[in-house]
Amino acid sequence: MSAAGAAVAQGAVWQAGEVSHLLPTANESRILLKASFRRRMRQPVLRCGRKTAAGRATDTQGLYWAFDLRGLGPGQPHQLELLEGKKALCDPWMVKTFPAPGEAARGFRLLVYTCAGGDERLRTPAGVRNFLPLATRQRLLDRALGFAPDAIVGNGDHIYWDLRQTGAPPRYSEEIIGPIGRFARTLPVMGTQNEDVLKRVCEQQIGKLYGTRLRSTPVFFLQDDHDYFENDDANAQMVTYPPDHFMLQLGRGTRSMYFPEFLPDGERPLGLPGASAPDKPQGVGESFGTIRYGSLAEIALFDCRRYLSLAGPNGWIVPPEVEEWLKARAADERVGHLVHLSSMPPVYSAGKWGDWYPDILGPDGKLTTKIEKPYYQQGWLKQHDRLMQSLSGMKGRIPVWISGDMHAHGEARVVRGGEIDLKQNPVNVFLSGTLGTGNGWPSGGRRTRPYPSRSIEVEERLEALEENGFLIVDFSAESITVRFFKWLPKDGEAAIDRLEPFRVTEMKRGVMA
Repeated sequence: MSAAGAAVAQGAVWQAGEVSHLLPTANESRILLKASFRRRMRQPVLRCGRKTAAGRATDTQGLYWAFDLRGLGPGQPHQLELLEGKKALCDPWMVKTFPAPGEAARGFRLLVYTCAGGDERLRTPAGVRNFLPLATRQRLLDRALGFAPDAIVGNGDHIYWDLRQTGAPPRYSEEIIGPIGRFARTLPVMGTQNEDVLKRVCEQQIGKLYGTRLRSTPVFFLQDDHDYFENDDANAQMVTYPPDHFMLQLGRGTRSMYFPEFLPDGERPLGLPGASAPDKPQGVGESFGTIRYGSLAEIALFDCRRYLSLAGPNGWIVPPEVEEWLKARAADERVGHLVHLSSMPPVYSAGKWGDWYPDILGPDGKLTTKIEKPYYQQGWLKQHDRLMQSLSGMKGRIPVWISGDMHAHGEARVVRGGEIDLKQNPVNVFLSGTLGTGNGWPSGGRRTRPYPSRSIEVEERLEALEENGFLIVDFSAESITVRFFKWLPKDGEAAIDRLEPFRVTEMKRGVMA
């Protein structure tokens, strides 16, 4: 073992060296790594024992690279090294692959949070921070990492830098936007001035936030509306989604440089939208992914913005072939637990356009379906009901749907969707809590906290709490346990280091609580 390797084994302080950020993902046999460096690289290499993967540049300046290491043993820790020639670019570190799909696993622990983005310099006219300081977000992350998750889901809104803002007042002062620069919509994103602007935006909100602290835990980052550089809005000026060409290139550029795509899974079609793109390895997905942990658990991940359609009663949030994949996974009883994890939340609404539901905020300040929501597509709710029915129909398994976007914690059980009775096996829905919100709660912009939609029947177990925090989700053969962690600035920064769950929900097979 090298001296650096011995230092890792002995728990010495890890040295990042030339590396600026590291974010890995994994399946049972591959590790896909996104990395950036403090200087231009010629040809960095990722090494694991005798196996190597040459880096593939993801920018035009040789600073951002992707590494795809294949042929690894399942369920094992692997020591990784980044090299340029014979020179080590940082200390070695460990990443563990997942158990093979047919292998029994005793337990699996998942960390889930949402809305970690935001430039810490942005403030309201009254001087209140829009987003938590990076140091506070990192402290929350460090507390969550202290529970030793096997995988991490960062569920959308890694970036807040809305461009046209559908007529909203400008959010960014010249003092902030000046050093960042402005995008030129008629130029390509990569290889032009736009690439530099994109890097400056993302470095403030992704690169500096994570650095190398998640280097040993596989991450799965979904993208939501703000990750395509617009809020999900629709009015007479513009309808923001599905994303136009420029928005899509910004979203793709962000993922390409900063966080890994979703590795292939044997049960996920290689040709789903956003997968097997010509500039990516075959089967690698940008919008729809899988966390498969042996035969114990499968998490189906899906982006609800990129392929949204505006076809009225025939509209969808995810394309039909994605819906069929999700329903097929719910019907496959070879995996102990199947969980939906989406960027857009079911159950809860604050009346905005980009919801599954037709609810809108009425004159009395309450959600209502008696007033038509402009630009809403009736097919969205139909697809929602079909997906709920597929989860409820799982025999002997616990229907669970976890989501982000809403800047809140929440818990509810869906017992009816439209004409579909789900009481025999209600769907358990969880809001994951937000990592970075300062003053951007739904009640601030929407004039209401999130409430369950009037279009469904639910048992609300935990009213939506607009607080920072995260979820730790534990899977065993017979149960899924969800632990909620919350924090607000008034609690004091030191309280983060002592956070314990304020709520624990344990769901057992065949038991309706």
